[in-house]
Amino acid sequence: MENRHEIIKKIEKEEWTKALDKAFEKKVKKVKVDGFREGKCPRNIFEKKFGVESLYDDAIDTIMPSLYTETLKESKLEPVVQPMVDIISISKDGVEIKFTIITAPSVKVNKYTGLKVKKESAKVSKEEVDAEVNRLRDQYAEIEIDTAVIDFEGFKDGVAFEGGKGENYPLEIGSNAFIPGFEDALIGLSDGDTKDVELTFPEDYPSEELKGAKVVFKVKVHEVKTRVLPEINEEFFDDLGLEDVHSKEDLEKHCKEELEARKNNEIDNKFIDDVLESVRENTEIELAEEIVHEEIHRMIDTYNQRLQMQGLNINQYLEFTKKTMDDLEKELEDEAKKNVSYRYMLDEIARLEKIDPTDSEVDEEVDRLAKQYQMTKEELLKAFGSKDVVKYDLKMRRTLDFLKENN
Repeated sequence: MENRHEIIKKIEKEEWTKALDKAFEKKVKKVKVDGFREGKCPRNIFEKKFGVESLYDDAIDTIMPSLYTETLKESKLEPVVQPMVDIISISKDGVEIKFTIITAPSVKVNKYTGLKVKKESAKVSKEEVDAEVNRLRDQYAEIEIDTAVIDFEGFKDGVAFEGGKGENYPLEIGSNAFIPGFEDALIGLSDGDTKDVELTFPEDYPSEELKGAKVVFKVKVHEVKTRVLPEINEEFFDDLGLEDVHSKEDLEKHCKEELEARKNNEIDNKFIDDVLESVRENTEIELAEEIVHEEIHRMIDTYNQRLQMQGLNINQYLEFTKKTMDDLEKELEDEAKKNVSYRYMLDEIARLEKIDPTDSEVDEEVDRLAKQYQMTKEELLKAFGSKDVVKYDLKMRRTLDFLKENN
């Protein structure tokens, strides 16, 4: 593979001895040997007790930063993933190290315009408009009865917990007597229905046993609350607070426009996905497994951040889904290959079409984004990482626009 480069560097005895000396100075400070104060053990005694080999790892750490910088400078290579480092040989007389450096793959895009990718058109039926109107009405529905009589029993990890049982309990709707989500779960049930309600106790719940715990309430309903949809009238329009909606016709028009906008957005997303996949079919690119592997881990990190926002983490997700990290990595491999292929493919198209935003255009984009997100320019650049990231993002969007316009 032409973008995989193996470079062997040899550290001769003189330089290696200096690295071993530094390693000893660092290590001896934490070593206690009988007959010597901590940190005062002589070198020969240290090596006799622990062996010179015990210094190798620290010595490698000492020389590695400058050695790697020197290797890149000499080779003029630009790695796209963290390089691999292998020790070929090591002794007190020197060390031989192999760097495996992965650079950007060569990309040949054979065709990227005139691919005649089909794009659907957004069509909204009257039935869809009616359903959207009813959805809005349901959002503003009122409760007809204010009490439901229920039997319930709560279980944590399959075991009933204390204080979690009641029979013929008169639950006043809106009283919030139960934890959040309990009342909502009863909506739509009929007299005599049963349901397992899965909930999570709040983190600030008084009981140490139950705070933050996932539980299941087994519920039997004797009476149920029903939702009464509001009439489509002026009062309903006022509740909606939608500008220029003062009649049923106005509401239907608004719902139709919203549905069309939603569908057009979905169609645009599918269209560009289809275009990118069509271009990929006309592209020659060989991806090193290290590049794909790094993308997989980037995807996992992103997913883990989303889980953490919900109070979970990737390990809990794996435990819940009965998967291993290897399973997850295999599942993500195809998508990772696609993501990386698209990235290098778009870079090459941008190069071919000379799509390269100027500094002033990037500054304008920074101003626009800062205004959009209600941030200062400094805050925005800190969030993005640098102006170069804004420039790259702008370049990619312009390249995507070019592909949409020419396919």
